[in-house]
Amino acid sequence: LTLSQALPHLPGSDVPPPGFEAASSPLGVPPATTGSTAFVLQESPDPDQPLVAYDPCRPIHYVVRPDLAPPGTDQLIQQSVAAVSAATGLQFVYDGLTSEAPSKEREAYQPDRYGKKWAPVLIAWSTPEEAPDLAGRVAGTGGSSSIQVRGEPYVYITGQVQLDAPALTETLTFPDGPALVRAIMMHELAHVVGLDHVNDPAQLMYEENSGQLDFAAGDRAGLALLGTGKCVPRV
Repeated sequence: LTLSQALPHLPGSDVPPPGFEAASSPLGVPPATTGSTAFVLQESPDPDQPLVAYDPCRPIHYVVRPDLAPPGTDQLIQQSVAAVSAATGLQFVYDGLTSEAPSKEREAYQPDRYGKKWAPVLIAWSTPEEAPDLAGRVAGTGGSSSIQVRGEPYVYITGQVQLDAPALTETLTFPDGPALVRAIMMHELAHVVGLDHVNDPAQLMYEENSGQLDFAAGDRAGLALLGTGKCVPRV
């Protein structure tokens, strides 16, 4: 989604009024980088702007669709969000439960459902039947949408995570099952804030989990970088 210029907010607009909750400085501070280069950023729509990130001067709101959620996983989601927040310095705010279904064509602005602000990040328990991207060995997916106002960098505005409820319900029965499900959630939330897969199986962002239960040095270096995005109050 690209805007050629800052748009005034008009009735029926497909963007919210700019600057919702925008502060004058970042709300948190990313940790010092580990120095590792074992990370890959999501592809930018602008080759001259390799880093696309969330605005650190405002919180990232998120909601959860609990349909089919295995018992006890609300705490795992909270722990996963906290881990990504600590690794980036980005601040997250839980807005509660939602009935919104995941969709590849999800609207970034849904004023009737969420008010006159960008839609919160959606974390949705789902099935391969509802979300075909979860077919096969895929336990979850994650990503974000970006927007650009003229003269400003691209910035992420919202995203979503889809979690395969039947598969992860089974995973919870394994030794270290809850820790493994939390690691999958952390992996997908790292996609949401801007990390891509890497070829190093020692990193949590390796495409198939190789036993990693926490972010490794490369993951943390990339996440710390993603916490240094520019504040864009005009979005």
